[in-house]
Amino acid sequence: MKVGITGGIGSGKSTVCRLFRQRGVAVYDSDSEAKRLMTGDETLRRRIAARFGEEAYAGGVLNRSYLASRVFTDPQALADLNALVHPAVMADFAAWAERQSGVYVVLESAILFEAGLEHAVDRTVAVVAPLELRLERTCRRDGCDREAVRRRMAAQLDDDTLRERADYCVVNIFEEDLEPTVAELDRRFTLESRSRHDA
Repeated sequence: MKVGITGGIGSGKSTVCRLFRQRGVAVYDSDSEAKRLMTGDETLRRRIAARFGEEAYAGGVLNRSYLASRVFTDPQALADLNALVHPAVMADFAAWAERQSGVYVVLESAILFEAGLEHAVDRTVAVVAPLELRLERTCRRDGCDREAVRRRMAAQLDDDTLRERADYCVVNIFEEDLEPTVAELDRRFTLESRSRHDA
């Protein structure tokens, strides 16, 4: 069974995924794997260079700042990049999931619903937190100003939409409250996965 975990910037999605890892669940971090594939997957590199120019790779290395400057000001460019990267990530995730031995696996993705990745999983979990707390966490973590964080938030689905679309919702205000919540979800997913398997 595959479980997708998502959440806006500063929601604590990565903290929730870390707690699943500590319980022995295999977690696929789609953001870091996408970066790996954009550098290491030859076919994907060629396609990105064909669409965004050779400058997309400076000295054979992914030129993140160039690519970011292209896609964050042009919605079509972002859609084009996603259309190249997402299928590669999904194929990689599917192959990775086959190699895992646990009863279920987790797909961590900041843009699970935006990218249509919810179709690749059986259950979805949204991690949400009050806006002010998310701003504070992100500024502290990334050392950036509030306006920059607000702009990044504006490009993501809001918490109400995530709540509506996800099967489960985890509210992350105090980190110490997360452990029992994750333990309960882990128990639920384990039972569900086993009953599917037995069926």
